[in-house]
Amino acid sequence: MRARAAVVAALAAVLLGTGLAAQQTTENGPGAVLRGLDKFSGKVVDIEMLAGRTVRFERLNITLTECRYPAGNPSGNAYAGLQITETGREGVVFSGWMIASAPALNAMEHPRYDVWVMRCTTS
Repeated sequence: MRARAAVVAALAAVLLGTGLAAQQTTENGPGAVLRGLDKFSGKVVDIEMLAGRTVRFERLNITLTECRYPAGNPSGNAYAGLQITETGREGVVFSGWMIASAPALNAMEHPRYDVWVMRCTTS
């Protein structure tokens, strides 16, 4: 329970530090740009995708549920809802929100791959 409280406190600190907590409104982008890393090969790929769609990166299937950014500031701190599964593996590898300015705050735990949010798309 202490670990969960520490994560919540850290998230609050990040949101206050980035100004997201002060923003009363957000806008939804039609998609997002993610970055994927294969830790074994060192291959880095930028993945542009639309909300509601699933894209394959190596053995991962990444679904973007939505991407939000501060209203009137599309270059501001983005956060994206993602669900990630792996081919040949039962269950979900990651499900939740990733924040562009703090990718380690709610990171996908995987021995081979990393995925993080770069920004929302606006058109």
